[in-house]
Amino acid sequence: MRDVRTEGGKEREVLDQGESSEVDIQEDIELALLQMKAETLNKIEAAMRRLDEGTYGNCFECGEEIAEARLRALPFAVRCKDCEEARENAQERERVMAQKRGSSALFYDMSN
Repeated sequence: MRDVRTEGGKEREVLDQGESSEVDIQEDIELALLQMKAETLNKIEAAMRRLDEGTYGNCFECGEEIAEARLRALPFAVRCKDCEEARENAQERERVMAQKRGSSALFYDMSN
């Protein structure tokens, strides 16, 4: 990741602000892609450890087997479909509640 930032500095010899913004955006995209690849590799390594331990394919939440079709699509899945959906729904509810708290606090501050 550091190399991307270091090499990106070489492209800084641009003439106008538009070109400079384009270079910044390209660097941000490259960095984001590198981070995604690193996260994916970490997930694969964790799945391989679970395979060695004999726990690969079991849901972290309920302990049931993760469906083979799900593991084929996402070999490093740690939850079965139902548990993953429940987790995503809970996260969405938390996000909505946080937004409501933020907007009600803003409303409260404006009325004082």
